[in-house]
Amino acid sequence: MTPPMMTPDRIADLIRAGLPGAAVHVESDDNTHFAARIIAAEFSGLRPIARHQLIYKALGELMGREIHALSIEALTPQEAGT
Repeated sequence: MTPPMMTPDRIADLIRAGLPGAAVHVESDDNTHFAARIIAAEFSGLRPIARHQLIYKALGELMGREIHALSIEALTPQEAGT
């Protein structure tokens, strides 16, 4: 059975489910390589790798499978100026 195609909206929904309250914007030109900008209070006090791990956890097994590449910009609200 073929898994459903990944779309920016689906990835954004998965990240929002894992990080409730986060502002998430995901883009893609080919539905294989994605760029995400996530603004979340949960990132406060975390190093970039720990922020990315929270996002990878939200996406689970899709990383490396349906999502072949994900560029991540993970910011706190203060860093984003919001």
